[in-house]
Amino acid sequence: MVKIGRYNKLRIVKFVDYGLYLDDGNNGEILLPKRYMPDDAEVGSILNVFIYADSDDTLIATTQTPLACVGEAAYLRVAAVNKVGAFLDWGLAKDILVPFGEQHRKMEVGRSYIVYLYQDKYAERIVASSKINKFITDETSGYKQKQQVDLLIAGKTDLGYKAIINNKHFGMLYESDVFQKLHFGQKIKGFIKNIRPDNKVDLTLQLNTNQSRTSLADKILDYLKSHNGISTLTDKSKPEDIYKQYAVSKSNYKKALGGLYKKRLISIDKGRIRLIQ
Repeated sequence: MVKIGRYNKLRIVKFVDYGLYLDDGNNGEILLPKRYMPDDAEVGSILNVFIYADSDDTLIATTQTPLACVGEAAYLRVAAVNKVGAFLDWGLAKDILVPFGEQHRKMEVGRSYIVYLYQDKYAERIVASSKINKFITDETSGYKQKQQVDLLIAGKTDLGYKAIINNKHFGMLYESDVFQKLHFGQKIKGFIKNIRPDNKVDLTLQLNTNQSRTSLADKILDYLKSHNGISTLTDKSKPEDIYKQYAVSKSNYKKALGGLYKKRLISIDKGRIRLIQ
């Protein structure tokens, strides 16, 4: 049985003038329109396709890549608004509906919103909701410290940034752990920094490990070797300047410099570091 709003691997059963039909695994067939057919398609071969309902609520397959699947959150732009709700561009021929009852606030054409995609329980159509608190929770379990996760930046607070973890839970990126510009709706990789006693999650964009410090130290040495052994980026430099050069926090940069200094590979002078030949 196919999973609506997700990718499915289906077998080609026949060709027609306007496309080909795929076995839906339930004694039925789903059309893949001709414009989405791969050149090497043949009867019996397996295609990885995305399944959704067209304008007539008939299931259809596509090889296009949507911006999000059912069960995921995404930052999508409003393409149109009519009497039933707002329609968002999610990368497919048919826009996705956000009914008025699922809008956190009234949506406007041209603006983008974070929404959660789900299947209408009364039909096979896929819809979205900007009332993400219905689907994303604060309390979680099952994560481990230093685990890499997918993040969607969902808001700015006095403490830092609220982010959606793996499309399921909220976490917090504290201002002190952010050393780059983040924007609402941005997707980025992160790590579990800490799981609090109340099961809420603190996040970080970088891990402070021996391996990461070694990698950073190698990058610093490579930079020095290609710049006549001199860098003006020291342990006193601004965090944003350090991040611009190496995409790391000032704390990690200082630790990497300290390791190189202890190994007598660099000297640290006022306003510069120097490679020791």
